[in-house]
Amino acid sequence: MVGAGAAGLYTALCLPSDLRVGLITKETVSLSASEWAQGGIAAAIAPEDSPQLHIEDTIKAGAGLCDRPTVEFLAQLAPSCIQTLVNLGVAFDRKSSELALTLEAAHSRHRVLHAADTTGREIITTLTAQVLRRQNIEVIQQALALGLWLEPETQESSRGGSRPSELQRRCQGISMFYQSQVRWVKAGAVVLATGGGGQVFAQTTNPTVSTGDGVVIAWRAGAILRDLEFVQFHPTALTKPNADRFLISETVRGEGAHLIDDQGRRFVFDYHPAGELAPRDIVSRAIFSHLQHTSVDPATSHVWLDMRPIPAETIRHRFPNIVKVCSRWGIDVFSEPIPVAPAAHYWMGGILTDLMNRTNIIGLYAVGETASTGVHGANRLASNSLLECIVFGAQMANVERGGEPFHSSPAEDHPSTGSNSASLKGISELPIREFTMDLGEWNAQQVQLELLRQKLPRLVWQSAGICRVQSTMDLAIATVESWQQDFAALPISRFLFSLRPTEPACFDFPDVEHQLRLWAETRNLLDIAYLILKSAAFRTESRGGHYRLDYPQSDPSWQVHTLVQQDKWWKSFV
Repeated sequence: MVGAGAAGLYTALCLPSDLRVGLITKETVSLSASEWAQGGIAAAIAPEDSPQLHIEDTIKAGAGLCDRPTVEFLAQLAPSCIQTLVNLGVAFDRKSSELALTLEAAHSRHRVLHAADTTGREIITTLTAQVLRRQNIEVIQQALALGLWLEPETQESSRGGSRPSELQRRCQGISMFYQSQVRWVKAGAVVLATGGGGQVFAQTTNPTVSTGDGVVIAWRAGAILRDLEFVQFHPTALTKPNADRFLISETVRGEGAHLIDDQGRRFVFDYHPAGELAPRDIVSRAIFSHLQHTSVDPATSHVWLDMRPIPAETIRHRFPNIVKVCSRWGIDVFSEPIPVAPAAHYWMGGILTDLMNRTNIIGLYAVGETASTGVHGANRLASNSLLECIVFGAQMANVERGGEPFHSSPAEDHPSTGSNSASLKGISELPIREFTMDLGEWNAQQVQLELLRQKLPRLVWQSAGICRVQSTMDLAIATVESWQQDFAALPISRFLFSLRPTEPACFDFPDVEHQLRLWAETRNLLDIAYLILKSAAFRTESRGGHYRLDYPQSDPSWQVHTLVQQDKWWKSFV
């Protein structure tokens, strides 16, 4: 299991208890995009609501690209999954004895459960505590997944709109950087749950760990990806010099906050009759367009989110964290509006999976934002993301073992990172290769890596942000390809790319953990940028989270999915 957000944690809990599970995370079990989720988790549990209404709202938001059977599966299982979370100890807010529900944009009913404005944190805290109690789960922190370990197979596959037949391969483990070494871990199956790739954009609500790791690891191994051009830009991220792009939950608008311009006018109604409660992509483009016409520098300007129409007591009760963060940056939400602008928030695309989380690679599964299940289509409905993690994570209780043991190889001793004593190891008995560099060479290489990390998100924001155009994307693709070549020529890249499967390696230079993470994440972000740009250039229409100034309308011939495998792009059959 790679990733320790809501998807990874819940999936680990749902796997059969007789399996040994290694849960690896490159940070700690308390840092993920799930933890940052403020708004809540959607489920049709109110008497006036129904799964059918939840289905219709999801499909409407998805702009023609939702897979209806998958959406039905999600909405129908949502109430029971909520009950499971309650049974595990998740303390959702209540009104009297009933679970409290709020409204978010594009929902036709109040169906969003919440825990103040830190719902994700509450869910993650509860799931983490449960994981650390399980004797069959070992949490390995500060371990960085580098790649999948494949063996050839001779089976044919035609799943998910892929080419009619292809050689299918089996995933038998991963390579990872852990405790200053590259190690190979053999496993009966691998589940990728690494979240999204928001850090490829200069403006994002995602945490620093969101570098698209799982998606590109799977892509390099030959997994089929889908709909990578669809990125949801959240309309309201705190926008103030030197401040992180802190997400101001959509629930704030659901409770009655207004979006206003410098003149105090609710300008979003100029773009959509639902105003602030229109779907996220529409609200984001409305802000973007308004700033294009009214600001000297639209790239750094903002509009205002006015919470003053909400009763002060409601603000204190429902949004204590927003009040706290805004106060830290000198903003009193009770007396003044919050400066906000759009930021990259959620990636609808990902690794193509079926209802059992299977990919086209045998033994490889994906769950959560890393996966493309068909639930979100071209534009995710608010608060369906945490729900997707739980509903699809629960599916792994039915994992097919395929006649092989679903466990990691026997462990070598190392300090336990959780409450469990089991551990993992690489299986190779080959001599360990060592990589050394003198300090001057390493410093020069580090400068080059850090420069790429600074330039790349700005390039992607400018070329594949809220509004896109062919000529700009073509230039960006050429630039990224040039940077990829520069990256591959680095001494450390040449060394790591030369490692054979099962071949371990160690490193002799200062601050190796930080430097190897910088290297790996830079590589991943370069590939993510390439994949998003190429996919956005391939789809010559506007739909959902993908908007092109040169093709501003939706095209019925493009009511299909974009599929990617290695260096090939094609349309799905439906």
